[in-house]
Amino acid sequence: MKLIVQIPCLNEEETLPLVLSSIPKKIAGIDEIIILIIDDGSTDNTIQIAKKHGVKHFVKHSKNMGLARSFYEGVDRALELGADIIVNTDGDNQYPQEDIGKLIQPILDGKAEIVVADRQTHKIAHFSPLKKFFQKLGSRVVNKAAGTDLPDAASGFRAYSREAAIRLNIITQFSYCMETIIHAGNKRIPIESVKVTTNPKTRDSRLFKSMWQHMYKSGIAIVRSFIMHKPYIIFINLGVLLLVGGLIPFLRYGFIYFSGNHGGDHIQSLLLGAVLLFAAMIAFALAILADLIRTNRILIEDALERVKEIQHAKK
Repeated sequence: MKLIVQIPCLNEEETLPLVLSSIPKKIAGIDEIIILIIDDGSTDNTIQIAKKHGVKHFVKHSKNMGLARSFYEGVDRALELGADIIVNTDGDNQYPQEDIGKLIQPILDGKAEIVVADRQTHKIAHFSPLKKFFQKLGSRVVNKAAGTDLPDAASGFRAYSREAAIRLNIITQFSYCMETIIHAGNKRIPIESVKVTTNPKTRDSRLFKSMWQHMYKSGIAIVRSFIMHKPYIIFINLGVLLLVGGLIPFLRYGFIYFSGNHGGDHIQSLLLGAVLLFAAMIAFALAILADLIRTNRILIEDALERVKEIQHAKK
């Protein structure tokens, strides 16, 4: 069994040595451990530091491409290197690398294809009460969309089996965390969670400028992923809401007219109702089109999985 630990980095020369030195050299059930650095446009000595610590495998970006792109290209390179299990961690030493063995154990036991570390955010001292609340809320929303039960859906400390890595595709350019869970949940890929304790904070996040920006971008990624897998739910519910809203003005107008009052004074009710009913028809049409697109996307992804299996077939 070959384990590849991939580390997306952006100017991590100060913390990367802590990460590299704490990655286990031996893990029960694993024959070979390889470290892969994804350099996302670093301008410091990140690459030199990694080479001094014996790292031989790199994915290099000439400029910053974002975490999602780094993750995707890292997984692709890990598959090329023959990975049986891929662990994704961070270069800021947030995650306890010594728990990698515990993280991959459900995969080794055949109980899961993806394992997400539970950082137990309620215990993290530098997280404000508001941030802890929104982290919990975000996990609930993702679990609802994915049909999963993960306490920390935003955690980037994860393990993927080779099969899961081949089946997953990344669309967003912001962060892969929420998207991969929703895709995996809807593809019925077994997911488990293990508890870990995070290391002390070393720096502020570079992924987003504020918590509100993080919430906004994460929300867009969640809605987008949900629409990809269950578009009919959103558009049919929207259509029903518009249909009911469109019927109310007509009923109001009919009540006024048959009660003996002059209906012409309330013609705006008919106009409003007509607009809402037309919008409802559009929503129902979009539901049909979106479902057809979803079916086509599934067929394309099946073909892409076949291509990946051939491309990354072990020799």
